[in-house]
Amino acid sequence: MKQIALPITVDVEQTLQNYVVGSNQAVIEHFKLFASHPNRSPVPTYIWGERGSGKTHLLNAIGKELKTLNQSFGWLGATQDQSKPKVFDPAWDAVLMDDVQEFTPSEQQFAFNCFVNALTPTVGLQRWVVATGSLPPQDLKLREDLRTRLGWGHVFHLQTLGEQGSREVLNKHSRDLGIHLPLELEDYILSRFSRDLSTLIRLLKELDAYALQTKRPPTIPLLKAMLDEH
Repeated sequence: MKQIALPITVDVEQTLQNYVVGSNQAVIEHFKLFASHPNRSPVPTYIWGERGSGKTHLLNAIGKELKTLNQSFGWLGATQDQSKPKVFDPAWDAVLMDDVQEFTPSEQQFAFNCFVNALTPTVGLQRWVVATGSLPPQDLKLREDLRTRLGWGHVFHLQTLGEQGSREVLNKHSRDLGIHLPLELEDYILSRFSRDLSTLIRLLKELDAYALQTKRPPTIPLLKAMLDEH
């Protein structure tokens, strides 16, 4: 009988501190400055890049920074629960929008309304809007008024990681998970899998869970066995 693994793997938090910077130092400095100050400028920020470049990681990290300041925020994402009513909350201190290129017409309407409400002072308060997408603002296939607002503030292009950055991701997140990653396994992963952040981190979490299930240390044969079962 196959042993069923218990869900005891470590869930690695997505923070500004464990984001592997690579060539994106200016982006991280911007977010560390803006996210840590409750009286930040309301000028919106838009970051774009290829799939797996870490856009959602950064957005989750910003949400965590806001929570440490006891600030609330709204989250708009194409994968969010569609049963929840889309209503702007005046109590929000910020609005975070993920993968705007996937927004439906109704989601685009709500996003535009959020921009209008966020930048309209209420008792002297204007909210920070942070959005992510896969394309620069001018190339987004969105309604013009939303596309224009996404592009008028701070715009950053997230650069993908090179080999050294990818190795840093593997090492940093394997340490966070509490697993030892042999160099030969690291080489094997980088030579056979996509180097985008989401793929590398998801693979590490699955390998960690499988290692716990089988009570074996992470190795190339163990990774192959895990993949054969998928």
